[in-house]
Formats: sequence, structure tokens, C-alpha cells
Amino acid sequence: MLTPLQISSYLAFAIFVVVVVWKFVKYATMPIHLRWELYPVPHEPEHEHGGSFFEHQNIWQLERKHDKLNELKEMFEEMLFIKRMFQNKRDLWYVSWPFHAGVYLILVWLALLFIRAVLVIAGVHSLVPIADALIMIAGAIGVIAATLGCLGLLIKRVGSWELREYSAGVEIFNLLFVLAVLLTGLFAWIKFDPNFNIAKEYMLSLVSFGSQPMPELPKPILVHLILLELLFIYIPFTKIAHYVGKYYTFHTVLWEDAINKPGSEVERKVKRCLQFRVSWSAPHIAGRTWAEEAANPKLDVIERWKP
Repeated sequence: MLTPLQISSYLAFAIFVVVVVWKFVKYATMPIHLRWELYPVPHEPEHEHGGSFFEHQNIWQLERKHDKLNELKEMFEEMLFIKRMFQNKRDLWYVSWPFHAGVYLILVWLALLFIRAVLVIAGVHSLVPIADALIMIAGAIGVIAATLGCLGLLIKRVGSWELREYSAGVEIFNLLFVLAVLLTGLFAWIKFDPNFNIAKEYMLSLVSFGSQPMPELPKPILVHLILLELLFIYIPFTKIAHYVGKYYTFHTVLWEDAINKPGSEVERKVKRCLQFRVSWSAPHIAGRTWAEEAANPKLDVIERWKP
């Protein structure tokens, strides 16, 4: 028999996955971006010296070479180490990277809890001690690093005039919410579950769909778990889920440099965009498609502005 807490855990995770997948689909099917001619691009051979394929003549006739390995290397450096922040905003990186690295380790910790539960249910008990050791390492380092990093980011946001000027109230709230989850988790780990045994048993009860008993949860752990579920529901609807857009920012905006040739996929996407109607309210442009405006702009109706 499933408890209300277990049901809410399933529900929170399901909402998180559905909304994240919906965002991926939404971004993947959006119209073609406005081209940014920014170079170097890591998949080009010329990126080593800061150049691009524009160095060559008759570029539309040349066979393009793409270094996918270097592109993946650049992407993972940014995802795992926040490379650009390290290069351009080192003081912020010192708190942002521990936070992100800690969050990654907490996700690894959750995955390891799931894998351990599967091993127990499958009867592969010989691998359980290895999973236990990895759970201990990932969980301990992850919660400490994420908590210190989140606290540092909050201090930076509030204490730095430069960051405070363009920090919206919701961004402060997001950090406070995440910090509350991390602090309750840190307290629950140190005081009530130093070996993560309660976490293992709770995950086992979830993976077994209630056939394994749910452990007794002390009130601080119960509070932490409820906050964690609320955070899982909240994240996909906020800027915290910027990880979804980051992939497309790099691969379909910064690094997308396919040439618009006749009959190409790029041309098809551009033609589709030209059929969109202009939503501006100016009388000389309202209601027309972008193709109509580009072909025959109504410049004759523009009047001189009079104060």
C-alpha cells in the first residue's frame, strides 16, 4: 500500500520530467534563430587560430568540415566547469562552480540510490557495497559543496552592487528556496541519517512500488523531503531550468553556421519564418507578413514625427 508521501514523490518527479521534456520539444521546434556571426566556432578546423570558414573563397562551394569531438569537448567544459564564467567572472565562479558541481553530485547520488534499489530487488547483492560507498561519497561531497556554493551565490547577489542591480526578487527567492532544501538536507544527514540508510530504504520503497516497507521518517527528514518534492515541481517552470535552453543556445544559435543554399533545410526554415505576420502596431507594417514587408515596404505612409 502506497502512502501519500510516496504518491507525492511519484507525482513531483512525473511533473518534473513532463515539463522538462515539453521544454526540450518546444525549443527544438521553434523557428530558426537570428544568425549570430560569432567566431571562432569549435567545430571548425580554423577555430584553433580564432578564424572561420569565411577565410576561404567561394565558401558555398566548399565541403564543410565539422570537428564534432572538439564541439563536445567545448560543451562539456562549459557544462561541468562553467568555463566562460571562469575566464570572464572569476570571483563569481568561485561560488557558482561549487554550487553546480554539488548539484551534479546530488543528482548522481539520487541515481546511485535508484541503481542500488534495483540491485537489491534483482538480488545482485555483491554490487550493493560498491553502490553504498559511492552513495556516501557523492552524497556527502554534493550536499556540502552545493550548500556552501548556494550560500555564496546568495551573498554575492545581495552584497554585490553589480549583481544586485539586475537581480530580480524571484532570483533571490530561488536561491533561498534551494538553500532551504539544502540546509534541511544537510541537517537531516548529519543528525539523523549519517550513512544515508533512511534514504536508501525510502528509495527502495519507491522503486518497489510499496512492496518494500517505507522507513520511519523523523520530522526533519519529512520536512526536507516535502521541500525537495516542491522544488522538483517548481524548477521546470523557472529560470533554474536554464540547462534546457543552454544546449540550444550553443548548438542552434552560437554554433549553427550552415549556409543558406537553394533547396537547403536552412532555406526551408527561412521561408517558413517569412510567412509569419508582423505583430508591430505601426500603421505601415501591421498585419503584413515579413515576406510582404521585405518585398514591398510601405515607406510612403510614414509621416514625419511632430512633437
